[in-house]
Amino acid sequence: MSRFLKINPADNVAVAMSAAAAGEECMIDGATFKVAEDIPAGHKIALADLSEGENVVKYGFPIGHLLKSVQKGGLVDHNVLKTNLEGLQDYKYAPSFKPVEPSSVKATFKGYRRSDGQCGIRNELWIIPTVGCVNGVVQSLRDRFSAELSRYPAIDRIMAFPHNYGCSQLGDDHQNTRHILADMVHHPNAAGVLVVALGCENNQLSAFRELAGTVDESRIKFMECQKVSGDEVEYGLQLLRKIAEAAASDHRSDIPVSELKVGLKCGGSDGFSGITANPLLGRFSDWIVSQGGTTVLTEVPEMFGAETLLMARCKDESVFRKTVSLINDFKEYFIRNGQPIYENPSPGNKAGGISTLEEKSLGCTQKSGRSEVVDVLKYGERLKTKGLNLLSAPGNDLVASTALAAAGCQIVLFTTGRGTPFGTFVPTAKISTNSTLAASKPGWIDFNAGVIADGKSVAQTDDEFIDFVISAASGTPVANEKSGYGEIAIFKTGVTL
Repeated sequence: MSRFLKINPADNVAVAMSAAAAGEECMIDGATFKVAEDIPAGHKIALADLSEGENVVKYGFPIGHLLKSVQKGGLVDHNVLKTNLEGLQDYKYAPSFKPVEPSSVKATFKGYRRSDGQCGIRNELWIIPTVGCVNGVVQSLRDRFSAELSRYPAIDRIMAFPHNYGCSQLGDDHQNTRHILADMVHHPNAAGVLVVALGCENNQLSAFRELAGTVDESRIKFMECQKVSGDEVEYGLQLLRKIAEAAASDHRSDIPVSELKVGLKCGGSDGFSGITANPLLGRFSDWIVSQGGTTVLTEVPEMFGAETLLMARCKDESVFRKTVSLINDFKEYFIRNGQPIYENPSPGNKAGGISTLEEKSLGCTQKSGRSEVVDVLKYGERLKTKGLNLLSAPGNDLVASTALAAAGCQIVLFTTGRGTPFGTFVPTAKISTNSTLAASKPGWIDFNAGVIADGKSVAQTDDEFIDFVISAASGTPVANEKSGYGEIAIFKTGVTL
């Protein structure tokens, strides 16, 4: 007999925890009835006869309306379900939350205390180009210096971050590029940074240095290739050696978890995302907040349909107004470009059992737990307030993960039901929503939340997940690091000259 989960007492659908065949008997809430058609794992089954136009309820909230009737035991998927969302909305502040209580037991991790007071969880050398024209130079520098890395045991690894921008950009695009790269210069996971410029780009090195502000000049070096006499790669290697020597005595020490800043992200969601992995991250987020630490939720288009739940948790009306702007500004972005606001979920989401944006958003926002929202950041802004923050960025995996890291997150926790190998410029740990994915892609997945669906206790899984994150923060590499993957992607909205 197949297992189905009714998430909320108000729901009129349940989720198949394993595939169910037509004609099979099943039991939900103690009642036995027959499956009317094949139901793939992660997909929804109707718990009663549902009429055309009737709302489908999951997580206790409507997730859309039916385009045609579905009989009891029938499949409810994207072919029969349509979003209720349309246009812009007006919002009113109606706070409804209970702040997370501070923990009396304070945890620690092994990290690096930087000269500016920040704490890193890695000790890496980064090479950052100001413009795409020098991508080849930074990659050559990375490859050449990698052969010397064994001489500097305090350095974990060297990474280069090629990108296509820094010139021929206007307005917000130009500023986005400058701010993300400047954020990287100040990131505490870097033992040191070499910034490589060409010389004639829009992102002029002199102006970029001014934007970056005060830096530790023994750890942050700048090179403008057009001003280097002779071989710029050899000159860059000399600068990297100086940075590595300055970091020679770096070591890990006990750091309070209150210094952790954790990015919360999902991608390739499926019908288990809102049942296993995303709630796991939500409980972990609340734990971090109880420790005095910081978490960040982004993917604004995947808040649509669940935004009022976040607004009700804003700590005051000022944060509420910022959240309204966060949502409406992103909707206006869709409108300016002539695109439908609610064109989501993706084909992979639909194949995994997610049918509408409301359903996706209600699952997605569970990563934020139940903590109050203390601040809202614009794209490219750095964290200022401890606690749960919201950040403006799209749902695109690499763009959003880069934005989380640029905001100051030392690690990104990424839930997935479909799997992905990528990583941004900080450790990007993958948490699978189901055990099948974890078993089939051990080189991608770092932690399996699917064990919750298999019957493992939530409390035990939560404890094991806390241990996993503390271990990763203390230096244990995650899958994308083991594979050598690490990239950046910068949000682009306008004209390229």
